Amino acid sequence: MGVERWRPFRFERMDPFRDLLDMQSEMNRALDAYFGGRAARPGALDRVWAPPIDIYETKDDLVVAAELPGVKEKDIHLSIVGDVLSLRGQRMADQQVKEEHYHRIERWTGSFERHVQLPIPVQADRVRANYRDGVLEVRLPKVEEAKPREIKIEMG
Repeated sequence: MGVERWRPFRFERMDPFRDLLDMQSEMNRALDAYFGGRAARPGALDRVWAPPIDIYETKDDLVVAAELPGVKEKDIHLSIVGDVLSLRGQRMADQQVKEEHYHRIERWTGSFERHVQLPIPVQADRVRANYRDGVLEVRLPKVEEAKPREIKIEMG
């Protein structure tokens, strides 16, 4: 009969990001099993995607930046009504690759639409948009009342 040695219990530091990655791996395996080795096939799921955006202020402008890699400029439509900026468009799937040749499809395709309520008043008639390297940058000039003003303090 062997002697059982006491081993100290090892405490592992909690790592929530590792736990999330483990959960994502499990979900990927489940989806791969369900779709027969493919994470998804075109048309297999009704998917809706919304491009991520950042909104920030400069001294004179409110800036909205949207990530739209792979979207052609002609497929992007911008409008502004009141205090809502609307961005819509479409990213097309690569037509040169046949569906049966894919092993995994993770990039979103299809139509998208975003509506952003602007946090400050802007001059809608002076909006400028620039699209470069897959990023759409929309510059919305602030109305004069929204711009910060320096206030002189007088000695009492």
